[in-house]
Amino acid sequence: MLCWGEMVKADKKYLVWGIAALAVISIFYYAYNSMAAPGKYDGFAQCINDKGLVMYGASWCGHCQSQKAMFGKSFKYVNYVECTQKQAVCDANQVTGYPTWIAADGTRLIGEQPLEALGRVTGCAVT
Repeated sequence: MLCWGEMVKADKKYLVWGIAALAVISIFYYAYNSMAAPGKYDGFAQCINDKGLVMYGASWCGHCQSQKAMFGKSFKYVNYVECTQKQAVCDANQVTGYPTWIAADGTRLIGEQPLEALGRVTGCAVT
């Protein structure tokens, strides 16, 4: 049999482990829900993709990183070509600076662009 002091220690140990387990479960729940939630610009990114707008960039390019950040989680819907991996594709499209946006009609936007400019080129509403 445990004496009173040992029972209190055992109860504290279980309490600490219970709180730790609850914290871990909460972190996983929050992370899962954050990933599952739609991005703010999902519809817009899908629209510009459907209209044939392509972004050419490079992983080391700060303006490319800023451009991606404008879309947030919605960037996954943007048609993006990583020129450090597909240099031949970028050369064939005469990409000389990053980021470069090329529309289906051949319109080019060079450099970091506000989302509204991408919307004007494609006719997509920024929502």
